[in-house]
Amino acid sequence: MFIDQAIIQVVGGRGGDGCMSFRREKYIPRGGPDGGDGGDGGSVYCTVDQQLNTLGALSGKHVWKASSGGHGMGKDRHGKNGGDVHVPVPPGTVVYDHERGTLLKDLTDPGQSICVARGGRGGRGNAFFKSATHQAPREFEQGGPPQQRVLRLELKLIADVGLVGLPNAGKSTLLSRISQARPKIADYPFTTLEPQLGIVDLPDYRRLIVADIPGLIAGAHEGAGLGDEFLRHVERTRLLVHLVDMAPLDGDPAENYRTIRNELALHSPALAAKPEIVAANKMDLTGADEALEAFVRDVGAEVHPISAVTGQGLGTLMERLWHKLEEIPT
Repeated sequence: MFIDQAIIQVVGGRGGDGCMSFRREKYIPRGGPDGGDGGDGGSVYCTVDQQLNTLGALSGKHVWKASSGGHGMGKDRHGKNGGDVHVPVPPGTVVYDHERGTLLKDLTDPGQSICVARGGRGGRGNAFFKSATHQAPREFEQGGPPQQRVLRLELKLIADVGLVGLPNAGKSTLLSRISQARPKIADYPFTTLEPQLGIVDLPDYRRLIVADIPGLIAGAHEGAGLGDEFLRHVERTRLLVHLVDMAPLDGDPAENYRTIRNELALHSPALAAKPEIVAANKMDLTGADEALEAFVRDVGAEVHPISAVTGQGLGTLMERLWHKLEEIPT
C-alpha cells in the first residue's frame, strides 16, 4: 500500500540519576564521595533509508521511544547511556512538528538524518560537587527529562518529470511504454489510485525519473474525484508533462487543458509556474489531426503529438524532455 502521510509520537530517553555514595573500605574510615554520574538518555532520529519508497514502514507503530540512561553508581561508576532510535523514512520525506506546524527538515539524500527528540541529560553524582571546602557533599542530580514531539511526516516523491492530466488521458499507458513501470491500465477513469514512478533509460547512459500522478478533474482542489492530495508529489519535479487527449469522449481538448491548469494554480502558484511541455496523446485515432490543429490555435503552447499506444512520437518527446531538463537548474 502506498502511504505518503503519517503522524507519530517520538520520545527521547530519560537521563539517569546521579548517585550519592561515599567510599567505604577497610582501614579507610573517612572515604570521600564516589557517586558517579547518570547516563544520558537516548535520542530519536528520522533517518533516510533509500530502500523505502513509502511511509508504510511506520504502519502499526505510532510511538517511537529511545531508552533511558542508566543510574550512576558508587566507586565513580558512570551510568550507561541510553540507546538511540532511528525512524526509517524514504527519500523525499518532509518532517513537521505537528502541534506547532513548523518545518523541521526536508530529508532528500540517502543517509540524511535529523534528531527529532533529544534524550535527557544524565544527573551528576555527589563526587562532582566535591571541593576543598566541601569535602562531604550529599547533593546529587536527578536525570533530566527527555524531549518529546508529535511529528507529521509527508512524502513528496523525488522525480525529474511529473505527468499531469485528466483521468484517461493516457498517463499510465505512457509511463508503461517509456519505462519498466507497470501501472494499472483500463478504459475507465481513475485506474491510477496512487502515484507511480518509472525510470526512463535513454541512449548514452542517460536516465530520468518520471512520476505519474492520479488524474485530476475540475474541482479537485475542493475534494472532487481523488482531490489534489497527490499533487505534492510533483512539487519537487523540475518539469511537468501535461498529457491531453486529442479524442476525448466528452469535452474539448483545449478546455480540458485549461481545467488542469486551473487546478494546478489553485493548489500552488509555484507548481503552476513550473516549466511545462504539452503532449497531445491518442494521435492514432480518427479526427486527432484536426483536433490538434484546433488545439494549437486555441492554446498556443509548444505541443508534441504522440500516441502512447502505438509509440508514435515517444522518442522525440523523451529527447525533448532531456534537453529541457538540462536548461532547468536542479
